[in-house]
Amino acid sequence: MARTIEQLRKEVLTANIEIFRRGLAQFTFGNVSGFDRERGVVVIKPSGVPYAKLTAKMLVACDLNGKVARGALRPSSDLPTHLVLYRAFAGVNAIVHTHSPHATAWAQAGREIPCFGTTHADHFHGSVPVTDAMTAREISGDYEANTGHVIVRRFKGIDPLQVPAVLVRSHASFVWGSTVGKAVEYADVLETVARLAMETLAINPKAAPIAQPLLNRHFLRKHGPGAYYGQPGMK
Repeated sequence: MARTIEQLRKEVLTANIEIFRRGLAQFTFGNVSGFDRERGVVVIKPSGVPYAKLTAKMLVACDLNGKVARGALRPSSDLPTHLVLYRAFAGVNAIVHTHSPHATAWAQAGREIPCFGTTHADHFHGSVPVTDAMTAREISGDYEANTGHVIVRRFKGIDPLQVPAVLVRSHASFVWGSTVGKAVEYADVLETVARLAMETLAINPKAAPIAQPLLNRHFLRKHGPGAYYGQPGMK
């Protein structure tokens, strides 16, 4: 049985509260959305509402063109970015945008997060990329949609399901997953590996990235064909 819009609202509400609880979002920063591809419905946090005040009925439901179907509040100003990514990345059904401190520091520095170890490799099949700087025309135009287009361009040649995160230069991170829960998990892991990468370089500024065979083994044993990590049927 397909889930209802109200069920999706509850999932997205839980995820928004969770990123706040985990310290990935402060005040009104950030947002989580979920996409029901069967119904063509996106549910997202409303703009500027503190996490502590959020309720399921406040969440905004719209179609892939941004036309609001349910909800009295304005959707997140980042909605156009989410919509671009949903249209471009098949298999992505949830997006998390946060300004978590360590990941945001890498974005502000304009540097990708190198994969130094297996903690990173268990979740991201390589470095977490950083976008090009947005042009003045992109910024003065349809800024939020253009943010999505900059991300999509950066992923030319990269499988977004194998590297489910990006750093938008001078901004912050966008992370995604096949489910709302997975997207939140990846957002949390991204902040961890961003911090670990900083600490690795502080200890050894010449640290080398993980060897490719070890990177492949750790990622593929969890996510590849014939993956054997974990228990069958457990999410």
